[in-house]
This record gives sequence, C-alpha cells and structure tokens, in this order.
Amino acid sequence: MTKYSQSNTLQVNSSQRKIGLLKRLARVVGATGFIVFFAFAVRVGYCGRDFAPFSGTSLYGGETGAIAAAIASGRGFSSPLPNISTGPSAWLAPIYPYLLAGIFKLTGIFTYKSLLTIRILDIAFSAFTCWPIRSAAKIAFGKRVGTAAALLWAVLPDAIFYPVSWVWDTALTGFCMTTLFAATLKIRGSSRMSSWIGYGALWAFSAMVNPCVLSVLPFLGLWAIWPLRDQLTRALRLGLAASMIFMAGIAPWTIRNYVVFHKFIPFRSNFGLELWLSNSPEVPDTFAGYLHPTEDPKEAAKFTRMTEIPYMEEKQSEALAFMRTHPRDTMRFFFRRFADNWLGVWDAPRDLWRAMPPSMKLTVIWNCLFSLLSFAGALFAYRARSEAALPFASVMLMFPVVFYVTHTSGRYRYPMDPIMGILTVFAIAYPLAQLSKRHFAKLYPAASPSGN
Repeated sequence: MTKYSQSNTLQVNSSQRKIGLLKRLARVVGATGFIVFFAFAVRVGYCGRDFAPFSGTSLYGGETGAIAAAIASGRGFSSPLPNISTGPSAWLAPIYPYLLAGIFKLTGIFTYKSLLTIRILDIAFSAFTCWPIRSAAKIAFGKRVGTAAALLWAVLPDAIFYPVSWVWDTALTGFCMTTLFAATLKIRGSSRMSSWIGYGALWAFSAMVNPCVLSVLPFLGLWAIWPLRDQLTRALRLGLAASMIFMAGIAPWTIRNYVVFHKFIPFRSNFGLELWLSNSPEVPDTFAGYLHPTEDPKEAAKFTRMTEIPYMEEKQSEALAFMRTHPRDTMRFFFRRFADNWLGVWDAPRDLWRAMPPSMKLTVIWNCLFSLLSFAGALFAYRARSEAALPFASVMLMFPVVFYVTHTSGRYRYPMDPIMGILTVFAIAYPLAQLSKRHFAKLYPAASPSGN
C-alpha cells in the first residue's frame, strides 16, 4: 500500500470517527433527560444571580404563602391575606398551598431555607415540562420538532423567569397543562379503560392545582374520544368512567367547601373579586390592582368584617352591574387585555416605543414574534392536515378567554406557553420542509411525484 493510500485511509477513518462522535453527541443533546437537566441548570443559574438570605412574607406569593402558613400553623386552609386572620378560605385550589405548607413544616415558615426549597421545586416543575412538550410535539409533528420544542422551552425567557420569580402554582400548572395535552394526543381513539381512568384522574389533579386548565377540557376530551363515535356504547362507557374519576377527584374539596361555607364551590371562591378588579369605575386601564385586599387596607378590613364568601358575592354583583351599565368601557377593557395577553402591553406599541428602554423593546418584539409564530404554527398544522391542529387551536383560542374578562398577566398565560412553543417550532419547521421538498424536486425531477 502506498503512502498516499495509507494517508487517504487514515483521513477517511478520522472523518468517520468525527461523524460518529457528532452523532453520539446529537443523541445525548436530544435526549429528554439531558434537555430536562439543561433546563434545570439554566433556571438555577438565573435564580442564583441575586438570591440572598431573606425572611419575610412578600416573596411567598401573597395569598398562597399566607394560606400555606395558616395550614402549617395548625389553623387549616384559611386566612389568605398576609398577617391577618380572616377565617376559612376557598380562595385557591388546595394542592399547591398544601405543598407549600409541607415545606414550611419541614424548613420553617417564611425562612430562607423554605424559600430556597420552594424555588428549587418550582424550577424542577418548569424543567420537567420539557418532557411532555417533547412527547406532545413528537406525536403531533415528529421527533425533530419535539426535540427542538423542548430545547426552546429550556431557554424561553418567560419559562425561566416566572418559576424563579413567583412563588405560585404557575410552574406546576404549566407542567399539568402540557401533560394533559400530551395525554390527550396519546389517548385519542384508545379503547383501553385504564387509559381513560388515568386521563380522568389527571384532569382532577390538575383542576385541584389550578382550575384554569378546565377551560379546554370539553374540546380536548371530545377530540380524544371522537374516533370511537362508531362504537357509541364503548365510547360512552369510557367517557363515563373518566368523568366519574374526575368527579371523585374533586369531590372531597367540594364537600369541604359546602360543609364550611354552606355553598357549592367546586374549585375557588375568588372569581367575584377578580372580576370586580377589572370591571369597575376605578379601573384605570385593565386592572385596579391597588384595590386588592392584599394591597388596600380598607378592602382588607372590609374582607375581614364581611368574611370571604359574602365579600366575593358583593364584588361579583358590583362587577356585573358595571358591565351591564358600561358596555363600551367593558369592551375597551376586554380588548386591552386581549392585547396584553398576546403582546405584553395593553397600549399600542407605537404610542410607547420612544419611551421604552431597550430591554422593554426587545420584550415587546419577542412577545409579538412568539404570538405570531404560534398562530402561524396552528395554521400550518391545519394546512398540513395534522390531526393535532384542532386541539392546538382549541388551547390557543379558549384558554385565555377567562383572563380577557378578568385580567391578564404573563404569569397567567404561562400554562399555555409550552403549547405555543411547540407551534412556534412547527411554524419554522413546516415551511423549511416544504422548501426542501421543492428543492429536491427541482434537482431530481424524476423522483418527484410529478415526474412519475
């Protein structure tokens, strides 16, 4: 063998080893476990930027921390206003406050150790959301889109910010919402009773974390069982089993509320207050947050004097009366909240642009781009005749509706962001795939369908 041929063989072997190494590296980076770990590390790094020892109540999510502290102190699920004893409460769904109460029991109430533990837990919920994202996107659009969507979630700004900065059920609700979506795609058309029982239990657990997920239940549930419409008896049995498990899951909390308040409250009691804070003569633009009982001493005193349920009923009556007598203001608030949900600002960006700092401008640009790409992804899913187009569209259209009526926040939209992330990736992947097919057809016309 000549020196030239030996050198050539060595180069080929070296190239093959490099290609093999790159493939193994790609498999590692694309593995769900690695993506989850990467997302967790990114969030921990962000959390550690300015995390200093702290003891107090203001960083514990207001009502959430107050209720958790009451539970841990032996006063039961009560007193949602910080530092004020107001009696039994149904302000929030029970799972997350009880989770925080357990942490308080182990690490102390409002201590640095408890705050650190809670934040690490929320970070874990956010990081593990990569798993159902990848699963849902893989079922709907393929493995590559699934991997890219999970990686996008790992570095998405809002997905990093809210789990670190807010002690609330936000990250857990996002994980539940995405898991429900992935389970819906997976269970569609299944005739296994155990799968539908698990599906009903998952909905019940998620509703007890935050009932906002129920806004999409009718659409996702009907879509999942629709392929069995020709087996009507079987479909009814499966749907009834899932429904019974769901009802059994929420029954203990509903019964507790009826026994305590003598009123049917299946999930939460605070809708009247949230409606009034966004629909009253005091609303400046979209939300009168300064009148919230956790902010306004007068409202806190009124809440304490009236107790929770009469207070909420009064606020709901006042809000509905305002909405009936001020339809133009109501619609103006509605459209401002619509804009805020999708753009992150409720005024026209051109009116604010000159006064915005560069970071705010980047935020507005990203919010607009993220929303536009997610809607484009839903449209492309429909054009690609994907079965998943309908559930994606259902989440995009229906999940935010209740917040248009009450008030909006990036924190409230967070549970839908994983779905938007999947659609954003597909919005980029779909046209690229179409261009690749056309390019291939031009280069090899005989291999294209038109060339046969």
